[in-house]
Amino acid sequence: MTIPCFMFIGIYLSVSFFTTLNAADAITQSQNLRDGKTLVSKHGSFQLGFFSPTAGDTKNRFLGIWCKNSSVSSATTVTWVANQHNPINGSSGVLMISSSGNVVLLSQNSTVVWSIALSKQPRNPILQLLDSGNLVLREAGDENSRNYLWQILQWDEKSGLHRSLLASSSRDICDNYGRCGPYGMCDISNPEVCSCLKGFQPKDPGNWNYADNSGGCERITPFVCQNGDGFIKYGGVKLPDTTHSWVNQSMSLKECRASCLNNCSCTAYAISNVKGGSSCTIWFGDLISLRKLPDEGQDLYVRMPASESDRPKTKIIVIAIAAVSIVSGTFLAVYCIHRRRRKLKEKLRKDGMMGQNNEGQKEDLELPSFSLPTLITATDNFSFNMKLGEGGFGSVYKGRLVDGQEIAVKRLSQSSRQGIAEFKNEVILIAKLQHRNLVKLLGYCIQGEERLLIYEYMPNKSLDFYIFDQTQGRLLDWSQRFHIICGIARGLLYLHQDSRLRIIHRDLKASNVLLDKEMNPKISDFGMARIFGGDQTEGVTKKVVGTYGYMAPEYAIDGQFSVKSDVFSFGVLLLETLSGKRSRGFYDRNQNLNLIGHAWRLWKEGRSLEMIDKCLSDSCTLSEVLRCVHVSLLCVQQLPEDRPTMSTVVLMLGGESALPQPKKPAFFLGKHPSSEAGSSSSKNQTSSIFGVRNETSSTNESSITVLEPR
Repeated sequence: MTIPCFMFIGIYLSVSFFTTLNAADAITQSQNLRDGKTLVSKHGSFQLGFFSPTAGDTKNRFLGIWCKNSSVSSATTVTWVANQHNPINGSSGVLMISSSGNVVLLSQNSTVVWSIALSKQPRNPILQLLDSGNLVLREAGDENSRNYLWQILQWDEKSGLHRSLLASSSRDICDNYGRCGPYGMCDISNPEVCSCLKGFQPKDPGNWNYADNSGGCERITPFVCQNGDGFIKYGGVKLPDTTHSWVNQSMSLKECRASCLNNCSCTAYAISNVKGGSSCTIWFGDLISLRKLPDEGQDLYVRMPASESDRPKTKIIVIAIAAVSIVSGTFLAVYCIHRRRRKLKEKLRKDGMMGQNNEGQKEDLELPSFSLPTLITATDNFSFNMKLGEGGFGSVYKGRLVDGQEIAVKRLSQSSRQGIAEFKNEVILIAKLQHRNLVKLLGYCIQGEERLLIYEYMPNKSLDFYIFDQTQGRLLDWSQRFHIICGIARGLLYLHQDSRLRIIHRDLKASNVLLDKEMNPKISDFGMARIFGGDQTEGVTKKVVGTYGYMAPEYAIDGQFSVKSDVFSFGVLLLETLSGKRSRGFYDRNQNLNLIGHAWRLWKEGRSLEMIDKCLSDSCTLSEVLRCVHVSLLCVQQLPEDRPTMSTVVLMLGGESALPQPKKPAFFLGKHPSSEAGSSSSKNQTSSIFGVRNETSSTNESSITVLEPR
């Protein structure tokens, strides 16, 4: 298969041609390729070397392949780039084969910029550029393509496992990224081009009818993670965008399927054959840029509820049973419906409430019960104008009782079956907590299918409303922010140590910190919290819940949570409050770092003040600011045992004693790991959607679950 000379990222790259290394097309372990030299394929079709995206730019250098005899005047067409998201500063780049047989790209100080890792060490490897445009690693003397140790076509064009580096000007309409939106399939043989996957429907039917399909599709029936989920197989497709995916290069099809089923955030999986075994890719979140490729595509398994998944044997059994018992089944259904309605009416007459064990709930909740009509009146029938916000489990409304008291009403979505347990958990939990930095629960309501929580009203909204907005951020000077930071710390300390229960919040973030009329912080939203009894300090769960960007690594990867996982979340929140930048949204392109990594780099270089929100330049106390940066880095250290407890954090924030030196933080790389991961084939290496590679010798590999923010 030959690589066509497509345009890299759709732009011309003015690349000056370099003198070749004696017109060589390969290097061995005893050779290397330095900036200024190139490899040329045997008949001169392609070159491999270093280039800059723009003429005269000597700082950002990339290793790539381009068509040597391009018809484009004064520009060269690039077909592949190794370090697409990690440019080399200056002309220090060196490509070589290491003593272990792995291909590595080094920059100054021998820093690894890009590499491939083999599962076993070759005897006499050669890295060769072919006239097809393919770059291959093979044993010397063995030119059989089936025996290649590694090749770029295997990953970029055939398997589709990683984001392709072969960007091009569109060959057809389906080449446009996200042409059919999430869960939309692009097919140039289809007169309408775009269609929704089975079980999905257009998210915006109006625009869809006018051929604007970018909004994509949504599930007809909201997906609820449960036993019995299955998959629909789509053959001959180009695999979706892998920005939010997880790769394991040693899993079978059965293991890959099981890994997806055990992860409530998994939406699809695929398996690809690689040299020496198979590779499993799991997707989290929306599936984007799907298209039909009948001849070159792969099999994609999309997760669906049991009622909609492909289960041929089950379908045959169900059809047979239905055919035999359709008459009796119909009568039975009518009888059950009639009986259920009669029981519900009797229960309504008796206590005006429905739902399982409501009397038991009343006894457990130990809080005032509000009637539904009272709350309907207070919120103007849950008017849009009274709406304060919306999350994964429902909406929050402002209300006013007949006595004039302002309240906040959290109304659980009726389609969220998942929210019932969280509702009971939040009521039971908060009813037993009393602290000035925790939101106060005033009561609850359970009536029919309605489940509502009534809180004290917080007139100044939540912390994220201020710190992530340049205009609103000016309303919070340094003294107020420091007051809020300390208040959050005291609230967490109460949960972890000072209350009669030991509680792990598990979803601490800026939007869950509310501010009262005096700007005092109050931690809210305890639907995900866990109670520990006695001397218990940690637990393990298979269902990881929370918000990406705030979760500690041991919790996100292995499901292990403790007071130290809350400490990690506090450290991230502290960095956000100091910088005015979102953990999820910040990305330093020059250094390939997220907010944690950016803070770590500046601290190591003694330039921590550069990350501080400009709104604070006139009001901040330098010693307090630098101390808060130091404390935040202690909180986000990789290992939980290295992180301080909240009692220590409170002391460090209020004291002046010397602080210990923080160790390397967790999840400090940026959001584009795919180019690096795409070139790795180590058996025990995984690439995570957190943008960090985890290498381990353990065979007990855990999947990663990330739920969208509520």
